[in-house]
Amino acid sequence: MSKAQTRLQAQALQEAIHALRGRQFARAEQIAASILRTARTDRAALMVYAHALLGQQRAGEAVAPLEKAALRGPDPELETLLGAALCDSRRAADGIAQLRKTAARRPPFLPAFQELAGRLAKSNRLADAIAVIEEALTLAPDSVDLKLDLGRLCLQANQRARARDNFIAAREAAPGRPDILIELAWVQFLDGDYAGAAGTYKHALGLRPEDTQTRANLAMCLMEQGDRAGAEAALRTVMRGRPHLLSRAAYTMAVSSHGRFFFRPSDAARFLGADGAAAVKP
Repeated sequence: MSKAQTRLQAQALQEAIHALRGRQFARAEQIAASILRTARTDRAALMVYAHALLGQQRAGEAVAPLEKAALRGPDPELETLLGAALCDSRRAADGIAQLRKTAARRPPFLPAFQELAGRLAKSNRLADAIAVIEEALTLAPDSVDLKLDLGRLCLQANQRARARDNFIAAREAAPGRPDILIELAWVQFLDGDYAGAAGTYKHALGLRPEDTQTRANLAMCLMEQGDRAGAEAALRTVMRGRPHLLSRAAYTMAVSSHGRFFFRPSDAARFLGADGAAAVKP
């Protein structure tokens, strides 16, 4: 392949990656497939191609090329994608087996553990999923993402105390991550620690102020604390320029023990000062 052809192929690959990141799956598939027609063993193009197929719910079409590539030699990232493709193509047993095989490789490839745990959790095998992440943490005890994963799985299993401990450990290791703070705040809310949850949500909003769901959750905490004015102010901020979020805001007010209930959406819209309130059906 000439230098000019190599350069053009590299440009095409970057375009395919950009399309994939933008969730333009059909475009990413088209470009990656064109690369593979002239460079059949191009790993990067194959990965983009397979991800694009999975994004279009066509995982079955990704299995054969991934299996063929996996035969060329150990490649934990590619094997993990193969496991996901097998699971998504209704071959869950084969997919789980592949992911277990990849997770057994050393040095460990942590995404294989995470994919395996996620698939087990989807099958309601929470105890098995938790065990997988626990094993991964013995291999990478400083991994913040694994601590976050374990906390989420424990929360799914209704092990709230353990979930809280893992979220706190993750927060201490990475205090600037809003995703960790949001998970911790939700456990605090479930445990009735409304003040603690509100403080944690405020911290998360300081890092990501445009997160409407987190602001709505903060409003719910404030409502439960009896701070109706603060809660309603938070909901008005949520609604500002976003009339489509009326149902979420109204629900937040209605479910709280100190909230408000409106029989008509138009009344809720006017109360919250929603843009376009007059257009909301009564």
